[in-house]
Amino acid sequence: MQYPAHGSYSIEQQNNILLIDAQGPFNDVFLEQYHQDIELITKKMNDGPWASLVSFKGNGVFTPDAEEKLIETTHYREKNGMVAVAAVILNSAYADILQMQLQRIYQGCNIKFNFFSDTKNAQKWLNSLIN
Repeated sequence: MQYPAHGSYSIEQQNNILLIDAQGPFNDVFLEQYHQDIELITKKMNDGPWASLVSFKGNGVFTPDAEEKLIETTHYREKNGMVAVAAVILNSAYADILQMQLQRIYQGCNIKFNFFSDTKNAQKWLNSLIN
């Protein structure tokens, strides 16, 4: 989905891993559409445990409303079989802020998570958890 004033993302299913590429800004409009799309694709992930690999690109951080919506979305995914999230933050001047936001969200949702500098190692970690 393309929302220039609200960020953009793409979602692709690769076996039991959702590959998500996201670029901010991450606001309530962005997260509302993201949540709707996640609900649709999550219904296809019911064949056992699955995980998300999210690549965050650029300088986006979450607004307070967007952070609340991501908490709701993460709870929804967890209740529907998601066992872990791997986050890769690329080319961001605000990587430390984004990482703190994500850590707060994922810890609050009691979901396994880890941060990586590349998608290859993130995918290995996720595969070790779902296989």
